[in-house]
Amino acid sequence: MSANGFRAAGFPWRLYCGRQVLEQNLEEAVARAGAKRAFVICSPSITRRTDTVTRISATLGDLYAGVFDAVENDATYSSVHAATGAAIAADADLLIAVGGGSVIMAARGVAIFMAEAADPFQLMTQYPEGRPAYSPRLLAAKPPIINVPTTPNSAMNRAGTALKNPDLDHRMEYFDPKTRPHSIFLDEQALLATPAHLIRSTAATVFAGSVAAKAQLDSNPLVEGDDDQAFRLAYRACQRLPDEPGNSSLLIDLGVAAFLRNRAEDDGMSRLLRGRTFAGNYAISTAIHIRYPRIGQGESTSAIHAARIRTSDTIDAPAAKKIATALEVWRDGMDGRAAALAVADRLDALYTKLGMPTRVRQLDIPREDFPKIAADTVKNFNANAGARSPDAQIADALRLLEAAY
Repeated sequence: MSANGFRAAGFPWRLYCGRQVLEQNLEEAVARAGAKRAFVICSPSITRRTDTVTRISATLGDLYAGVFDAVENDATYSSVHAATGAAIAADADLLIAVGGGSVIMAARGVAIFMAEAADPFQLMTQYPEGRPAYSPRLLAAKPPIINVPTTPNSAMNRAGTALKNPDLDHRMEYFDPKTRPHSIFLDEQALLATPAHLIRSTAATVFAGSVAAKAQLDSNPLVEGDDDQAFRLAYRACQRLPDEPGNSSLLIDLGVAAFLRNRAEDDGMSRLLRGRTFAGNYAISTAIHIRYPRIGQGESTSAIHAARIRTSDTIDAPAAKKIATALEVWRDGMDGRAAALAVADRLDALYTKLGMPTRVRQLDIPREDFPKIAADTVKNFNANAGARSPDAQIADALRLLEAAY
């Protein structure tokens, strides 16, 4: 921790975890928000394969205003635009997002488009040629949002939105603290209804983030506490999940781990970990996931995580020892490089047991596509807000893709 102290930020929210928390607490949460017309946003699979929306409707009664169940994978702009029209037509004054990270981001996009008068293309993050990227301030009041995650995901209590638009060379990015959730429901039945392969994918993403955070040495006490617990929950769950796919406690633990990681970033004033040795490479994994919808964020993350560590030019020895100890591979006499390589091997073993790829070749991506993937990493505000030249960003991405192949 800095000798000069630290700052932290808190946001209003309520978190409900466990069995039938929708039936027990959702009506109260809607009423507490002062809402009369709660509108559900989800993907087609939620209404076709689960009873979660039916449960919400039965619980809310006259407070239920309807559902838009056509959010597309990766929260496409076209589906979010259609969802906005449906929410306005339903006279919605509160949004309930039921789904994974894409649906939760889609609901934030709907809230923005419902409230802001300007053109969505003017409201999104701008990438002016030769200058740093910037996100316009979105000042209008937004309808409250309740999130019902069906996978453990880092979108559940954040304020950023990224919508896929095939007509652009990057996602439509928005940042608005007023789209943070009013309440979050980690409902046991909703989580158990999610296919096992999606749970494994999101579990890998949560775990990778906890590994990166665990390696940090300069965290303030609030961040350190949340990151330590997030790592413990995610590490334990990922080790047990392959043998206990129906254990709802593990799914809730993973959801809480993702929640704590997000809170740690808030308490660290959004200190991002994207470029650190043990953090993998968020820009590349996101570029792969967006370019190839069949590849989940977890798969694109695990495929390059260990390679990022092995190819790092510099290793912080204390950080390497810290994460090697946490992953139970530290041995007396190790230097920083040996500890980092042991961590990489351990990650490969954990991801393999979880059913995740550990090399890019396992994703079945043509190597001739690597330049396109590398170019996609440039316009990603979370990973590169114009701080690096596009040429340097692309060159580094190409090197890592080749090393991870």
